[in-house]
Amino acid sequence: MKFYGYEKCGTCRKAKRFLQENHVTFQDIAIREQPPSKAEIKRMIGRYGVKRLFNTSGQDYRNSNIKEKILQMSELEIIDLLSSNGNLIKRPFVIDKHLLVIGFNEEEWIKVFS
Repeated sequence: MKFYGYEKCGTCRKAKRFLQENHVTFQDIAIREQPPSKAEIKRMIGRYGVKRLFNTSGQDYRNSNIKEKILQMSELEIIDLLSSNGNLIKRPFVIDKHLLVIGFNEEEWIKVFS
């Protein structure tokens, strides 16, 4: 399982701690340095839709006016954008062959990882 996160993100730290306490094995990947692949992003869009994938509280999202720009973009353009800038992606971003999870909601994670 791949865990894309950011070390200074409090939500990512909580999510990592949750996985460790529940003995879930994962590959820890720095999302800013190594964003998810286009295929991974496409799978996550299929599960959550485009809007839920964006880190709307991030500076890159707000400063670049992404909210307005994505209204004019195709899904392929959005996938290209997300795969080129990990700061734009909601985190943590957790994926494996059968699992797709973004963000950290402890109640949801208990259901998913129990």
